[in-house]
Amino acid sequence: MATVSFGGGERLNALGLNDWQELRHAIHGLAADPSLRAVVVRGRGGVFCSGFDVREWDGAADEEVNRTFDVIEAALQALEDLPVPTLAVVEGVAAGAGCQLALACDLQLLTPSARIGMPVARLGLLVPATFATRLALRVGPSRSKDLLYAGRMLTARQAWDMGLVTTLAPDDNADAALAAVLDPWKEVSAASLRASKAAVDEGLRQLTEAGRWATRGPAVDPHEFRVRVTGFLHRHRGTPGRHSTGADPEHGPRPD
Repeated sequence: MATVSFGGGERLNALGLNDWQELRHAIHGLAADPSLRAVVVRGRGGVFCSGFDVREWDGAADEEVNRTFDVIEAALQALEDLPVPTLAVVEGVAAGAGCQLALACDLQLLTPSARIGMPVARLGLLVPATFATRLALRVGPSRSKDLLYAGRMLTARQAWDMGLVTTLAPDDNADAALAAVLDPWKEVSAASLRASKAAVDEGLRQLTEAGRWATRGPAVDPHEFRVRVTGFLHRHRGTPGRHSTGADPEHGPRPD
């Protein structure tokens, strides 16, 4: 088993453009390992990921923001395309692109104090089909729309109750809960693990591929995005740990 970890816990482990690129490279590096049985994805410092580093959008042109979504999506699809089971350990928060990172894994383990959601409409971001599909495959179209329209964050219990995530840890001891999920996998055939994932994914391929090949429109509301980003950064500037900001370079994504 391999663990892909990122961030250092600072500023809720938001990831900048380079961080998402490094994440994709780390995942691609694992994909070619024939001995790999499973991959765990988790943030360092007791927090998962609060999304993209909004500071990098301050003054950015529309084309740069559009490219951000391309880079994030490339990392998410690399994770989805891994041939072995994948599991996200969500502590703290998984918001926006961080939520998508958790949903790109086969399974999601949340500690009771974690929160997860897609509050992207608050910034005037326009959700692509792939993002919406990851929600809809788990909770259906109506609940997905409700979550996207309201942009609200769910408690771990709410997310588990509606079927958005697969495991709710009994307490905030994520390592013990992780071991409880992974230990049974050690007793089964590695080839069976891979075949089980492939069989489920093949049955869903028409739905997932439709989103991947859908024509991508603009990533932001041209009238409100910049005002909303400026307002967001102004509210949180000077409040460490509150706003989505990138991880420090020395804490970039890597397989451990």
